[in-house]
Amino acid sequence: MALKVTKFGGSSVSSSKQFKKVKQIVEADPDRRYVVVSAPGKRFSSDSKITDLLYLLDAHRQYHVDASNVFKLIRERFLEIKEELGLKTPIEKELDAMAASLNSMSENEIVSRGEYFCARLMAEYLGFPFVDAAEVIRINHDKSIDWDATRARLKAVMNEYPHFVFPGFYGMSANGKIMVFSRGGGDVTGAILANIMEADVYENWTDVSGFLMADPRIVRDPQPITHITYSELRELSYMGASVLHEDAVFPAQENNIPIHILNTNRPQDAGTIIQETSNVPRRYPITGLAGKPGFMSIYIYKKHMSNEIGYMRKVLSVLERYNVSIEHIPSGIDSFTVIVSESEVADSLYEILHEIKRQVDPDEIKVQDHIALISTVGKTMSHQPGTAGRLFDALGREKINIVMIAQDSNEINITVGVNEKDLGRTIEVIYNEFVTKAEEQRAAL
Repeated sequence: MALKVTKFGGSSVSSSKQFKKVKQIVEADPDRRYVVVSAPGKRFSSDSKITDLLYLLDAHRQYHVDASNVFKLIRERFLEIKEELGLKTPIEKELDAMAASLNSMSENEIVSRGEYFCARLMAEYLGFPFVDAAEVIRINHDKSIDWDATRARLKAVMNEYPHFVFPGFYGMSANGKIMVFSRGGGDVTGAILANIMEADVYENWTDVSGFLMADPRIVRDPQPITHITYSELRELSYMGASVLHEDAVFPAQENNIPIHILNTNRPQDAGTIIQETSNVPRRYPITGLAGKPGFMSIYIYKKHMSNEIGYMRKVLSVLERYNVSIEHIPSGIDSFTVIVSESEVADSLYEILHEIKRQVDPDEIKVQDHIALISTVGKTMSHQPGTAGRLFDALGREKINIVMIAQDSNEINITVGVNEKDLGRTIEVIYNEFVTKAEEQRAAL
């Protein structure tokens, strides 16, 4: 019998209707024995997430503003789910106790109650025991996980219960205080459980059917990604193409546990499986592509630079002193370009340029802003000669000017920089070259 840790996001538990979908999914597979839930999310576009309301509640508390209306909204959401499902769990008493003790609660404790109350209701609805994350997850003062303490507590709970419902997003510090992860931390909780339990699969149920090969706002009906490796996911996520909290990947990856992204509203869809290696044949030469704007290049030229030891290091040390992260460093014999985020140098660009000139006395220094970076990712690209050539040729035919090229040393990522106005068109051109053409060729056979 396989062991699956199954996590449901906020959209999956937003209402009694969504609770019913969760129950159908859990009961459809006896391997889904351990369920992690987020706080209820939006039921419709103008609705509020419970976690947002809890942060608002805490803000009212801190500034001594009447919070009764905000608390009423939170209370009504949970009671609506309870009543519509005919549940008996007396959360009214706990909600009222929370309201009475609000001024003595920390922000972390207040915002954690969304997951807590949701898990209490879900546990009764599924007929599973409720296990409080505060009794299991131990968090160090630096917000890292105390793995030894957490492992010992979770193993004890597993010995007691063959299945349970567990709230995501929070745990307890060594001094007995509730601590929360960053937003989306329910994904992290599920990954922690999957790691310690040595699960066969970590299922992450959300409101999308996994990853797509490109942004659907740019490419019409992009193909789904059914299988992706952790390294490919990391490359795409860096450019913003993610439906999973970044910190949720590492605990699962450490034990080589596949993560399966699935859609609560369309459980029949294949979703996306993320794992260390995948032998599933790839349909296309690339796995996916993603891009984002907001970058700037600093070009530095110095005659006979290659003969000067430490020249590049001196430039990079200037950027380090200004806390600027380096995105890419394309280089030549006597020149190199540093790609940085515009937002990170917005208040210090002139000081940085002045300091670079003072430190290394370049013959030329140029700045180009409004650059977008587009990453084309695929583990099979290195085995297919001519992939980079096809990409550059396609962009050339469309008269898209490339201002920067960088290729990953593992050859799973080709990143190009273009003018921001060409971001969408660049993604379309690359997608059409490697995906649309492949589909057209199959259709012609």
